[in-house]
Amino acid sequence: MAPNTCVPGFTKPINIITIKDMGEARTLNLDQIPKTAKEIASTLKGGEIYALIGVLGAGKTTFVKTIGKVLKIKHNIPSPTFVLMQTFEARLQSKKLITLYHLDLYRIKNFKEARGLGVTEFWGRPDTVTFIEWADKIRKYWPSKTKVIKFTGK
Repeated sequence: MAPNTCVPGFTKPINIITIKDMGEARTLNLDQIPKTAKEIASTLKGGEIYALIGVLGAGKTTFVKTIGKVLKIKHNIPSPTFVLMQTFEARLQSKKLITLYHLDLYRIKNFKEARGLGVTEFWGRPDTVTFIEWADKIRKYWPSKTKVIKFTGK
């Protein structure tokens, strides 16, 4: 995909995604999401927390949907903007059964509201994987092992 081209279903140009994982940063085009999602899904063991940060329409939900496809989640993964959180049963490549939590914190005002969803009860548990859109709203409360994926549209 050439820089500043529109992705089908998006009205804004999308350029790069930066993944910061264990001190490494990679930059890729949005059309590389399927390959990257497959790479990330193959490393999941349970307990991972991903903070997805970026502007509206930058590809955060698309990324989670792609992870869901790789993990063979049978249900459609819509944006959880209005329900704030969705859960899906998934099977890791190791065959381990986990619950995938997909949160969208766009509409919350503070960590108290996020905590009301029960985030501190499940994030980091070995039988879960958590993806949090708009996670920067609660940055100071992230567990130390949170991995950051930054979506940058230009």
